[in-house]
Amino acid sequence: MKAAFARIAPRLHHPDRYQVVQSLKAAAAAIIAWALTGWWLEAPMALMAPWAAVALVQGTVYRSLRTAVQIVLMITAGTLLAAGAAAFTGNTMIAVVVALPLTTLLGNLAPVGGQGLYAPTTALFVLAYGSYSWPAVGHRLLETLVGAAVGIAVNALVLPPVHSLHVSRLASALPRDSAHLLRDLADGMEDYDASRAEQWHRSAKDLLAALSELYVGRGWDSESSRLNPGRRLRRRTPAPSTDWDIVWARVANRLLALTLTLWETASEDRGLPRPLGRARHELGRLLSAAAEVCEAYESLMADGTDQEQRDRRDSALAEARQAHAAVKEHLRSQGPDTVAVLGSLIADCHALLDDLTPDGGDAEAGEQHV
Repeated sequence: MKAAFARIAPRLHHPDRYQVVQSLKAAAAAIIAWALTGWWLEAPMALMAPWAAVALVQGTVYRSLRTAVQIVLMITAGTLLAAGAAAFTGNTMIAVVVALPLTTLLGNLAPVGGQGLYAPTTALFVLAYGSYSWPAVGHRLLETLVGAAVGIAVNALVLPPVHSLHVSRLASALPRDSAHLLRDLADGMEDYDASRAEQWHRSAKDLLAALSELYVGRGWDSESSRLNPGRRLRRRTPAPSTDWDIVWARVANRLLALTLTLWETASEDRGLPRPLGRARHELGRLLSAAAEVCEAYESLMADGTDQEQRDRRDSALAEARQAHAAVKEHLRSQGPDTVAVLGSLIADCHALLDDLTPDGGDAEAGEQHV
């Protein structure tokens, strides 16, 4: 048990506020739906209402409404097919054999995504409970509608979800994580091995994964403002424009290429020579200055008018340019193979600094939340 827990523990994480709020809302919606149908209406199969209510406390109000239509259609289809099969065959077992293939096929073919599962499961519930008379069918549909209405109402009226803060966190993580990687590169440039270089390359890949997560987050943010009655009441955190994503996508790709070259110079299989010691020292100085530029951008994302951070960024860029020029001076003292490697690193660093240099375009627009 201890060994199993030790393997699982690293994957566990504390729930954030959004997860706690949505979980409590879903539970509350189920309780309200159960009370309305099981206690007040005295429905014979009150399970349908809380089942629908839990499913409809979605990540956005718009998604709750869209999913409600899909779930109601699937539950209606499953109920009617199950009741029809039972009435036609007069035998529960034969009705299961008839209804399940039809409802499963319908759930897979209908353009309702994962909600297609509700058709066969509803058919099973109806046949298992033996409640497939036509008055009972009417109760099933009424219970579903009550649960859907409760789930939508709770999600829309009680802290309706807004995802702008999540997008801002993801956006600010890009310069922060880039700075961490650049610092690590700078610290290890004098003496790195294949294992460390491989880890650098993996960290660069993680930046691209973070960008993908940001793109998804922007979609959630846009959707969360649709049909949301509380969008003006809930606090929204302004996120940088999509130009910000373009800048850091370029930076991530530069770092991916840079770390790949370093990994190949440390790998015995590739046989590529490392640049000589003094050149690596200047590369470390360049990467350290680039890290400071990224840190300044992280601060500027929070307050684009912070002149002190602008000066810090510009000073670090100037230092990085000086180090870049110094690295190029070492091209003359390298062997032919080393020149090829150093030239590739110099080109990647040059492009990286160009991407980090504000020119009134993408980077500047991102930091000002345009």
